[in-house]
Parts: sequence; C-alpha cells; structure tokens
Amino acid sequence: MLKGINQWCYPEGTPLEQVFEYSRDAGFDAVELNVYDAGGIGLTMETTEEEAKQIVQLAAAYDLKLKSLSTGLLWQSTLSHADESVREQGRKVVEKQIQLASVMEIDTVLVVPGVVTDTITYSECYDRSQAELRKLLPIAEKYNVMIGIENVWNKFLLSPLEMVNYIDELDSDYVGAYFDVGNVLQFGYPEQWIRILGHRIKKIHVKDFKTSVGNITGFVPLLAGDVNWHNVIKALKEIGYNDTLTAEITPYKLDPRPLAVDTSRNLEFIFNLQELVTR
Repeated sequence: MLKGINQWCYPEGTPLEQVFEYSRDAGFDAVELNVYDAGGIGLTMETTEEEAKQIVQLAAAYDLKLKSLSTGLLWQSTLSHADESVREQGRKVVEKQIQLASVMEIDTVLVVPGVVTDTITYSECYDRSQAELRKLLPIAEKYNVMIGIENVWNKFLLSPLEMVNYIDELDSDYVGAYFDVGNVLQFGYPEQWIRILGHRIKKIHVKDFKTSVGNITGFVPLLAGDVNWHNVIKALKEIGYNDTLTAEITPYKLDPRPLAVDTSRNLEFIFNLQELVTR
C-alpha cells in the first residue's frame, strides 16, 4: 500500500510547491489533490488540460504519485438537490473531475453522492443521486476513470449493506466505494464495512475519531482516536486491498509541516501492523 496525503491536510492557500515539498520530505508516496472553484490553489473548475499536465510534471519532480482527486464542491452543488439546475452543476463538477483525472492519468475521483436534509428525504436523496450518477457513468467509462462513492456525514448510506446495494444497483464497472475509515466509527466498525464492501473499495481515506466526543470535533490525527487499526489492516489484507491509504486530517495551526511528518510516521506504524497480522 502507498502512503497518501490529501491537499486539505495543509492550510488553505498553501502553494502546490509547498504541498509537494512537505509531503515528499515527510515520506509520502502520493498526494490527493482537490478540485476547487475558480480562484483555488491547484486544480479548479477552470483548469485547462495543459495546466493539469504541468501539475503532473510538478508532482513528478517531487517524486510523488497522483492517484485520486477529491472535491468539496459537491456539498453545495449536491446531486440530490430538488433543483435540477443545482444537480446539473453537480454533474459538471464530477465531469470536470473525470476529465482532469483522465488527463493526469489518475484512476479514481471521489464523489459525495448526496445529502439528506429536513427538506430532502432519504428516498429522494437515494433516487435522485443514482439518477445523476447514471448520467455520469458513460463519461467515466469514456475516460476510463472510476467514480468512488464516499461514506461521509451526510445522513446517507448509513449501513455497509445499503452501500453495497446502492453501488451494485448502478451496475457499472466504473463505480465503487471510496471508503473513509474514520467516518464510520460513530455508528459502526470500519473493519466490518471493509469486509462487506470488499472488492468494491477502490480507494481509502484514513483519519481517527474519538467516540467519547461524538461530534465533528471528535476527528483526530491517526492513532489518537478509537479506530482499531489492527482490525482495519487485517480486513484490508483479507480483501486484497493494495492501493493508497490517504490521510485526510485538519491542518495544524502553528505549522503545516509537523502534521505531514506525524501522519507519515503514524501511517508507517499502521502499515507495519500488516506484518503482525501475517504472523
């Protein structure tokens, strides 16, 4: 498995050169970039193919791989919104992710499928988001890019069995799960999700969570929460996962570099648990 770090682990506005430099120096293999709205640092909805290729070259200069793309734009332009124009904008976001991924030889894009609210019911979120994803799947196939559905705190897909059904109903080789280990700890066990999702898992996000806090402030750096990493690594080994574990952690306020160093070291410890599982 590869050690990855998301661009969000660095303060907003951190130049890509620094993101790549700090990540390389900390010992990471890969960086996950995010697609921003106009004016963001790095990839945006206005990034051209040539600009995207230049970013690939920049990452290579720091000996870093680019394995996946994520975005926060789908929290505003949700694929489950009642307004068709909002859903259309969400589709445009995913289309841009896919097109950039293809140009950059990235195999997976992270997609938040929808959000359940007091005005958008669970069943509406399910049906609308699947309908929008079905429109996007031909594009994913055309560009040979995987859509990774992430489990997030969106009051949706709260069971691994339901997530399996949601993915399988789309009936495409170009959709799978982008599984976030820390996100399920409040209401489940990540190792159980991993075994149930199985081959559908295309990418993994890692962070830790303190269940005693029980809200958004409970997310903490790796090894500082209640994730049973022994069980997680054992489950990943059982399903044959050998891709990237990408850290997604809130930046340190004082300086971004210690977070990269700490996270890389903690990921190395987690990877070494695999040797213990094997014995």
